[in-house]
Amino acid sequence: MAWTKSSHSEGAEHSNCVEVLLQPQAIAVRDSKAPAAGHLTLPNPAWAALITSLNARE
Repeated sequence: MAWTKSSHSEGAEHSNCVEVLLQPQAIAVRDSKAPAAGHLTLPNPAWAALITSLNARE
């Protein structure tokens, strides 16, 4: 498994950079500018709810 940088993280040097790691039961999220700072792991249902909420704001 490999970390994947979000396509929304392109742009300026100081842009928000997010990477995700797809796991069978969860999704891990980290700041690509500071990968050693750790990551947040969300169970698949929580990840789906987060994405649904974010998409509703667009």
